[in-house]
Amino acid sequence: MNIRSPAVAGSFYPGNTNDLNTSIQTYMDMSEIQAIATKPRALIVPHAGYIYSGPVAASAYTQLIPFAQQISRVILLGPSHRIPLLGIASSSADFFQTPMGKIPLDRTTIEQLNQLSFVQAYDDAHAQEHSLEVQLPFLQKILPEFTLVPLVIGQADDQQVSELIETLWQKEETLFLISSDLSHFLDYQRARECDQATNTAISELDPAKIHYEQACGRSAIAGMLLSAKKHHLNVQTLDLRNSGDTAGSKDRVVGYGAWAFY
Repeated sequence: MNIRSPAVAGSFYPGNTNDLNTSIQTYMDMSEIQAIATKPRALIVPHAGYIYSGPVAASAYTQLIPFAQQISRVILLGPSHRIPLLGIASSSADFFQTPMGKIPLDRTTIEQLNQLSFVQAYDDAHAQEHSLEVQLPFLQKILPEFTLVPLVIGQADDQQVSELIETLWQKEETLFLISSDLSHFLDYQRARECDQATNTAISELDPAKIHYEQACGRSAIAGMLLSAKKHHLNVQTLDLRNSGDTAGSKDRVVGYGAWAFY
């Protein structure tokens, strides 16, 4: 049995199961975002340490609560932070583990995606990657049972990411989850302006208006926007803040946003 063990438990989020469960519940209880009446097809969520981005992420995950029984598979796409990567990296693991237990991977779907010319199994890209891992406890908290397709995005163009999404689009039980932070290390006011521009581009389903310095998960976001436009999805901004609003100083901040597509 091939298990990908947690790499950032105890640093990005609590490593103790009870503390982790309590932390997630607290963030969800803090969310004041009104629930959307329709099941989301996709979410964009941030991936920093929970103390910084947890409240923003929770505003997205609470949207899943009414539809938890209808979601049985999650396609999780996040950027590579540690490994230079050409294309998109799948995983050869059977399970991804967190302090809240093991999540089974959808090996059939992963093998299907590996047939795409720009997708290949590359476990080194997953071993220390936090952009995917920090999403898992939230999913475990909300979804009673699901399989996972974890994908680390490297140098991949917008059309490739959209092609991958389209390969799996028809399966209604699937949630597409895009992991991305926004601007990095600007002062508070400049970050707000930059992140608002990104928010406008996402709301308009226009990836051409998002540059790489605006979002570390820009490629995954862009591919999702192309598919969302093709399928005439609506998008709702759920939260837009930065670390200066949550748990950091306002001198150098990181931006966070959450969006739902339905």
